[in-house]
Amino acid sequence: MDLRHLRYFVAVAEELNFTRASERLHIAQPPLSRQIQQLEEGLGVQLFERNARPLKLTEAGRFFYAHALQLLAQAAELESMTRRVGQIERKMSVGFVGSTLYGMLPKIIRRFRTEHPEIELSLHEMTTMDQIAALKQGTIDVGFGRIRHEDPNVRRVVLREERMIVALPVGHPLSLVKPVLSLHDLLGETLIIFPKAPRPSYADQVLAAFHDRALQPGRIHEARELQIALGLVAAGEGISIVPSSVHGLKRDDISYKELDDPNLVSPIIMSTRSLDETEEISGMLDMIYRLYEEEKLDFLPPG
Repeated sequence: MDLRHLRYFVAVAEELNFTRASERLHIAQPPLSRQIQQLEEGLGVQLFERNARPLKLTEAGRFFYAHALQLLAQAAELESMTRRVGQIERKMSVGFVGSTLYGMLPKIIRRFRTEHPEIELSLHEMTTMDQIAALKQGTIDVGFGRIRHEDPNVRRVVLREERMIVALPVGHPLSLVKPVLSLHDLLGETLIIFPKAPRPSYADQVLAAFHDRALQPGRIHEARELQIALGLVAAGEGISIVPSSVHGLKRDDISYKELDDPNLVSPIIMSTRSLDETEEISGMLDMIYRLYEEEKLDFLPPG
């Protein structure tokens, strides 16, 4: 049994169809079927119920699938870390969710490039969940997102908790009568949430803020991304709850109001592979804390 067998098995287990799995792997179906059969013979157990439609994993197959994913993630992690430790390549790939660009991420990237000019840094916009998958596959080395998600192969550090604020069209009654708003004040408004897909996302954090307080927004409008949500707010289509860093955009057709609950926050989370303790990763984390101190920003101390 080798890594190729594991990759082939995972593809079939996820597609539950040999034809789709072979297309995903870019190989013909007969060789794929033979590889899976060899794997089952080597293990001495049946991994798939072949008579089932669609194809199903056996109990042993489900067990093997969970551990195969971990082994493949660890192999990708080992390969990526070894390359950096051996300085075969001085590259780092960073994944980020779009909303982090309105906060400190641009300064973090600029500072890292200044302090480490020998490292080629590449940036890739992707959802938090896509970052988790990319870390395990070895296609990125660091991710900056907002969704809390536990995975044994990924180390997650909550850097800071960013307050949520309300974006309203200029002249909206709520922007004129109260200096600070509550979620209850917003129940009569159309709530514009983002991103529409994929989920879970920041949109679910906003909805959870209402549900956790036994509140239900009156009307919900889903926007594809933050800039569209703000454009809809400016047009008077509704209001939106956004991270406080968005206030830095300084739009003259939108006003921002604070929320009265200090627990209404969205985390900024840095994700890396669990075993990745290379100097580049630890150096970036140390640099981020230094930068937060210089900017006099509240942050969660390392623990």
